[in-house]
Amino acid sequence: MKSRLMISALTALFTLMPFVLPVKTIHAQQQPKDYSKLNARPSRPWVTDGVIYQIFPRTFSNEGNFEGVTKKLDDLKDLGVTILWIMPIHPIGKAQRKGSYGSPYAVQDFYAINPDYGTKEDFKRLVTEAHKRGLKVIIDIVANHTAWDSVMMKTPEFYTHDASGKIIPPVPDWTDVADLNYENPKLRAYMIDMLKYWLREFALDGFRCDVAGFVPTDFWEQARTEIEKVNPDIIMLAEWNQPDLLASAFDLDYSWDLLHVLNDAFMGGQPATVIRQEWERERARYERGALHMRFSDNHDEPRAIGRFGIEGARAASALMFTLDGVPLVYNGMEVGDTAESGAPALFEKIPILWEIGQRRPHVRPFYKELIALRSANSALRTGSLEWLANSDEQRVLSYSRRDDKGEFVIVINCSNRPFVGTVEAADGSKFRDVTPGVKEKRPVALPTVSLDAWGFRIFQKQ
Repeated sequence: MKSRLMISALTALFTLMPFVLPVKTIHAQQQPKDYSKLNARPSRPWVTDGVIYQIFPRTFSNEGNFEGVTKKLDDLKDLGVTILWIMPIHPIGKAQRKGSYGSPYAVQDFYAINPDYGTKEDFKRLVTEAHKRGLKVIIDIVANHTAWDSVMMKTPEFYTHDASGKIIPPVPDWTDVADLNYENPKLRAYMIDMLKYWLREFALDGFRCDVAGFVPTDFWEQARTEIEKVNPDIIMLAEWNQPDLLASAFDLDYSWDLLHVLNDAFMGGQPATVIRQEWERERARYERGALHMRFSDNHDEPRAIGRFGIEGARAASALMFTLDGVPLVYNGMEVGDTAESGAPALFEKIPILWEIGQRRPHVRPFYKELIALRSANSALRTGSLEWLANSDEQRVLSYSRRDDKGEFVIVINCSNRPFVGTVEAADGSKFRDVTPGVKEKRPVALPTVSLDAWGFRIFQKQ
């Protein structure tokens, strides 16, 4: 695996430490030479049309519990998101804990609820109330490892041992967790039964699977077959970027590499073309119809607004919501939260600054309108994507999204300098500006485009 791909996946759990080569072998089946000639696992419309909202219960509200989430379900529904991903809800290990609160990815008992969050009844109420509002609910599953004081330690053969017989972490830096051994069929049965339990007892709609590439692909395929017997209408999201996972086990995965080149273009002085080039590499690697979660912000990164500034963060979101795939909103993005601008708060408790939305009143309406625009137009959800030429491709991205119901042209300035130039557009076609935040949706005279620093425009064909 290429070093950059490895770094992308390893940063995806809970550390921003310098990269350390893992001792764990990444589980990948023998890869066909060209996955792009195969078909990805088909997903249901509620997945392809969805908008995922990531919730860290500890930071989401001042209460830091399920009740604090339930109270804001109406706000989430109003925002327009459709799938709620709740980060690990299980008790956190105390042995070798990192930070004051510990990582929620150091799970003590997969069958239990973190008492800081509430009870099983509180969680059932959250799921029930979300379903009443038409929202799907998925939870994080950390199948690769457990806390050192996990209840599963009573069965040491569930774990990976070194030559001396000592249980080891999956990666040296991940000192608060112990690696699970999927060569043991009894472990596989335990984990599949656990997944069935959460679907059966809490009527969940699926799982986000942490570091999915550290777990054998054939386990995920086996698990998918078994859990669909409980609920065939589920979503499985792989926190990884590996084509074989999408062939039959997962609905979608993380576009980690796209996030990294986004950072390169917006912060690192790289040309905007690196984003297009990564998208093209991704398309060449993956199956036809492969679905990816698009994001500019999540719990593993300092907040986008801290990396790019408020206007740059909005431009990054405009990109991720108009590319192909399923977009993600990380809790607090919609008000311009800066609580985690310096570093993610995975081991501490730093509540979202919801009040900051009063100082940035244009941010929530921007996200609400952007989500509504995508939801109302199938071209922006499942239409084809074609890159368009423009007069400054070093700084500006331009592309179209189209299907038989409509066509859009999107132009995004990835720099802090204004842009005035031209963008490739069909001769004689008429467009109007439907960019979120633009009050007058007036006709425009493409191919000429003018953008502020970090500016963007979304044009809809008339």
